[in-house]
Amino acid sequence: MAFKKNKKKTGQSNFSKLSIFQPNKFKFKKKCPLSIKGAPKVDYKNIKLLKKYVSENGKILPSRITSVSQKKQRELSLSVKRARNLALI
Repeated sequence: MAFKKNKKKTGQSNFSKLSIFQPNKFKFKKKCPLSIKGAPKVDYKNIKLLKKYVSENGKILPSRITSVSQKKQRELSLSVKRARNLALI
């Protein structure tokens, strides 16, 4: 009579193997709306454009929400601050 060794079964389901820190395979990045060809120039005098990137409370929206590139986000924040300073917004 053969004795079986008592091994603990570490059978994990596929869901327990997934981690919130693993990169999502289906994630896609939107193109920057201010970097494409024919996009409006970011300027403190262009109030219509700046209002799209400012919340109702007057805060500048982050680039993860607006999908603006890092370079354009810096230009945008500088323009919004200038427009605020001149009381255009």
